[in-house]
Amino acid sequence: MIKPRIIPILLLQNNGLVKGVHFRNHKYVGDPINAVRIFNEKMADELFLLDISATKRGAIPDPGFIQRVADECYMPFGVGGGIRNVTDMRKLLRAGAEKVSINTAAIERPELIRDASEIFGSQSITVSIDVKRSWLGKYFVYTHSGSRKTSLDPVDWAVKAALLGAGEILLNSINQDGTGKGYAIELVKKISSALDIPVIACGGAGKIEHLFQVLKQGGASAAAAGSLFVFYGSQRGVLIQYPEAVNTLKEYDT
Repeated sequence: MIKPRIIPILLLQNNGLVKGVHFRNHKYVGDPINAVRIFNEKMADELFLLDISATKRGAIPDPGFIQRVADECYMPFGVGGGIRNVTDMRKLLRAGAEKVSINTAAIERPELIRDASEIFGSQSITVSIDVKRSWLGKYFVYTHSGSRKTSLDPVDWAVKAALLGAGEILLNSINQDGTGKGYAIELVKKISSALDIPVIACGGAGKIEHLFQVLKQGGASAAAAGSLFVFYGSQRGVLIQYPEAVNTLKEYDT
């Protein structure tokens, strides 16, 4: 039995917690340190902190801030945003992160995946893939926080990343992001069925049933979400939460 992971995704901007829709129009929703404390109490499996402005700033998440998170966090957590090389990774791992997530830099220099996995171990390297579906139904990989389209097919790129040493794939659907309408099941299934490494599905979770669907129908190893854990009710009031019903999914046999 493989226990699925349910992972809150915390989006950071200037060390504040934000959330948007379709990778745009992000609004401030609270203090990420407070969110970490709440997820500690609720015994979340894992966390990911992604700095959405880091690549544009040409910087990585502040290692000092990551150290503060590590001091508070009782669970494994990963960090992403603006990471360009193994030196950047070393700073964040030494600050207390268990893993790092790379996206734009991995596409621009794929050998970075191999180099990093050889130095830190593949379990510490997550390759994040942002995907958008065109109006013709074709999927494309995007970089720079979803702002730049590439010609890469997400399945081909995921397979290559795995061969280079990625320990897992964090698959983000730009189309579904922040909508609460459910995951891009077809996309998740395409990626997960092509890989032997874990796939973390992200983008679109609006209710607990969506988590179950992406695990069962999409074949994901883990279900990640942002809005589900920071908003409550039809009016989307800000409320950091980890619903008790999530724990029932942890007994699901994938």
